[in-house]
Amino acid sequence: MRAKSALRNFITWASLAFIVNVFIYFIFGADYGLEFLGGYIIELSLSVDNLFLFLIIFTSFNIPISYQKRVLTYGIIGAIILRFIFIFLGVAIINKFNWILYIFGFFLFFSGLKILLNKEEEVDFSKSKILNIMKHFIPVTNELNKENFFVKINGVLHATPLLLILVLIESSDIIFALDSIPAIFSITTNPYIVYSSNIFAILGLRSMYFLLAKLNSMFNHIKYGVAFILMFTGIKLFIAFWGINISTVVSLLVIAIILLSSVLFSLIRSN
Repeated sequence: MRAKSALRNFITWASLAFIVNVFIYFIFGADYGLEFLGGYIIELSLSVDNLFLFLIIFTSFNIPISYQKRVLTYGIIGAIILRFIFIFLGVAIINKFNWILYIFGFFLFFSGLKILLNKEEEVDFSKSKILNIMKHFIPVTNELNKENFFVKINGVLHATPLLLILVLIESSDIIFALDSIPAIFSITTNPYIVYSSNIFAILGLRSMYFLLAKLNSMFNHIKYGVAFILMFTGIKLFIAFWGINISTVVSLLVIAIILLSSVLFSLIRSN
């Protein structure tokens, strides 16, 4: 996917999300509309860091960009299913044990702090524990077989490296969801708002990935924005223990300022 096509597709998905947001705002009220917008922005902004991880995984395994599209498509389908389980299960737990939100706040703050303090290190994904476990259950070929996840060799079913990549993508998305979903809970715990805003953000991720793949050197400092957003949402959840509540409008403004600042910082540093 070329940069122009990726940008056009992303704008299409973002426009659709905006239309739904306006519909929610006028039909169900301003509060729900702002909560949807907050959830969408948080999911989209935190997704950027995960997309860079996808890019590193594909590059480390030398996967041609023409094959990456299929992996990302299946990855998005998997994310939609997993988010449904995580979100509705998470809301059910929160409704029963409200204090868990404070634990989420603590977890989010230190997740953001870890991103800020940790130096980037090269990771050898070929030695991943998940991949080693998979190889114990099914033989894996050394070569790709077009876009196939499986191939039969001498009557024996083998997985191709593309399936390993899909498993890595899905497993990294599960880890990512442990940050993004609690972060959205800082805006709302309405499962329908959380899930719908998540899905609309996820649907635009494939296009955003190919856009970032073309321009990755221009946005490699956005991770700092992601870190500060995680820390802010963590603080927002944690201080609620003392009855201090930050409104959705203020939260949206803070998150938008952090995101735009990190984008500008990346653009300045890339020049």
